Amino acid sequence: MISARTAPVSPPATRDLFGSYEPLPGAWDELFVGPGEARPGLRRPLGALLSTGADELASAQGLAERSLLNEGVTFSVYSDDRGSERIFPFCLVPRVISAADWRRIETGLEQRIRALHAFLDDVYGPQRIFTSPRVPAEVVLGSKHYLPQLRGVVPPHGVRIHIAGVDLIRGPDGAFRVLEDNLRTPSGVSYVMENRLVTKRVFPAKFAEARVRRVDHYPARLAELLRGVAPEDDGDPLVVVHTPGPFNSAYFEHSFLARTMGVELVEGPDLQVVGDHLFLRTTRGLRRVHVVYRRVDDAFLDPEVFRPDSMLGVPGLMRVWAAGNVTITNAPGNGVADDKAVCALVPEMVRFYLGEEPIIADVPTFICARDDDRQYVLEHLGELVVKAVDEAGGYGMLMGPQSTAAEREEFRRRILAEPRRYVAQHRVELSTCPTWDPARRVLAPRRVDLRPFILTGRDGSWVLPGGLTRVALREGSYVVNSSQGGGSKDTWVLQEGA
Repeated sequence: MISARTAPVSPPATRDLFGSYEPLPGAWDELFVGPGEARPGLRRPLGALLSTGADELASAQGLAERSLLNEGVTFSVYSDDRGSERIFPFCLVPRVISAADWRRIETGLEQRIRALHAFLDDVYGPQRIFTSPRVPAEVVLGSKHYLPQLRGVVPPHGVRIHIAGVDLIRGPDGAFRVLEDNLRTPSGVSYVMENRLVTKRVFPAKFAEARVRRVDHYPARLAELLRGVAPEDDGDPLVVVHTPGPFNSAYFEHSFLARTMGVELVEGPDLQVVGDHLFLRTTRGLRRVHVVYRRVDDAFLDPEVFRPDSMLGVPGLMRVWAAGNVTITNAPGNGVADDKAVCALVPEMVRFYLGEEPIIADVPTFICARDDDRQYVLEHLGELVVKAVDEAGGYGMLMGPQSTAAEREEFRRRILAEPRRYVAQHRVELSTCPTWDPARRVLAPRRVDLRPFILTGRDGSWVLPGGLTRVALREGSYVVNSSQGGGSKDTWVLQEGA
């Protein structure tokens, strides 16, 4: 008989969870190079996490979800018949980025923002870039987000893109590529901070051992930036967050940022223009407003200039901005660079304005407004992802390889009717990350993207070390948007030498 003291000890079941994980063939996995084999540079920082078992992860995941529920971390789904507000789905298994990879991302994003700033100054100024045959004026000026009435207006301190969110994907070769830019009212940074807070609560020891760069200083950096771009240096500028109201899908983020920055959260009726200045209505009278961090679309900002039926904006706001007496963050008119057809031209902007090659390449894009591109797209609809240039959230899109003949024919008609409205790309096999599948109690590879956030003020840009990793929770899905079944992960950027 074998005594209990000398009995062979089976490998703990805790290791089976990660040890049996198999990456998706043909995709770059963010954590593993093969079945149960962590990437060489990640083995040490992932050490404690790799010992997590199914029972422990299931329990921790439940705690995380209850924490998010108690904190009210939600988003609204307009397309839902119930118009529901939901807890933002979250997976505790993080996405990890090495220090070396992050250095390249950071440098590439700073370069991209410099080029986009130069482009916006130019397109609302002398329009020199149209001398380049590779940047057609009709594509840029044909964007519905180009606002010709703003031409000649220079924002305070010349800063237009105070806050950017650039969506990145990673292909099978491990290289990051830009999918699209968000330069108007980029959202999601509140989930970055809430995800980190929950991770540290649930896995304090495992997180500490990994040596991850912090993200909790973002609100302080943002508040410092906003005060620094006030039009007048009076020592105590008044900053407000301008929200459309509690029915907006990102209202949680609006209130979160206002609270963590220690500034006022306001709606349009709370603000008033008197003369050439903007004021906040208070119980003690009017207070001068210097900076408006707006989360309202351009079309609704000022009924005197844009939509006259807007109840969300402030009459006269654009007049105050044009006079240089208030800073609007981000500057009105930035949407022209968010247009997916214009986004495809950013590599040419980098070359034209900076005389450099892009550090981070774009996903190659066919612009249907170009005759040759359009012909190719129409002949290869079954192989391409077709997107409407002015849609977001995964809407207005054809996933060619997964489409039906009827869907392809419908998009053929749409493209022929409005070619400027569509672009197309070959489907890139997105990178994957181990993700908890609660139904099967296993880790499964799910596709992810990354939205880093870049702050730009008078002294240059700063990139938050991390960003919002969105994950397609449905098996086989490429759509990471929360409104269509996606969720998020904490993004761990490792410290140098970790």
